[in-house]
Amino acid sequence: MKATSIKILFEDNHLIAVNKPAGLLVHSDKTGDETLADLVKEYIRDKYNKPGEAFLGVIHRLDRPVSGVCLFARTSKALERMNEKFRERELQKTYIALVKQRPHNEAGKLVHWLVKDHDLNKSKAKLKEVPNSKKAELEYELVGELSGYSMLKINPLTGRPHQIRVQLSTAIGPIVGDIKYGYKDKNSNGSICLHASELSFSHPVKKEPVRITAPLPQGQIWGLFD
Repeated sequence: MKATSIKILFEDNHLIAVNKPAGLLVHSDKTGDETLADLVKEYIRDKYNKPGEAFLGVIHRLDRPVSGVCLFARTSKALERMNEKFRERELQKTYIALVKQRPHNEAGKLVHWLVKDHDLNKSKAKLKEVPNSKKAELEYELVGELSGYSMLKINPLTGRPHQIRVQLSTAIGPIVGDIKYGYKDKNSNGSICLHASELSFSHPVKKEPVRITAPLPQGQIWGLFD
């Protein structure tokens, strides 16, 4: 993938947000595969003619098969302040998910305690607290139905690994394409139908409200809801 092909959603001297395509790592792991962070660094070097290594701080991460808004810091000050905002939950995150099951209630709140299996890179959701578990909360709303699929708007209230994926699978049904959490078939491009659609926060330096949105992916099952 070329740096020129990434979709910039927001950019100033302190922050840069990109519409991450499904299948691309946010930052490096043991696979050594190309990452979104590398592409954004290359974009900054080329656009601003910066020699050497451009600073880029990874503020948050999206799972590899997930698409949508991914925010990076262009300065250490912005990174430190945005990390604090994430810790203090001073951001509004919105995701869109597709599932086959219609939820019993059109809107609600899910509360689980998650246990991470590091060997399998997978979380399990429990209905009550157990040893080594962490509380996970999200709010959901049914916003569309078509051809047997339900579209849910998700607002996570905590930020646990695989939280939306495992909570929906446990309480409503697995996300379309998410075979790790129980969906029967893979999507042909390896994605799952989970998209980070919006991120809202107060700018870490300018203190102004910022709202970043990412359009839904093209094709696949998403195309039914265009």
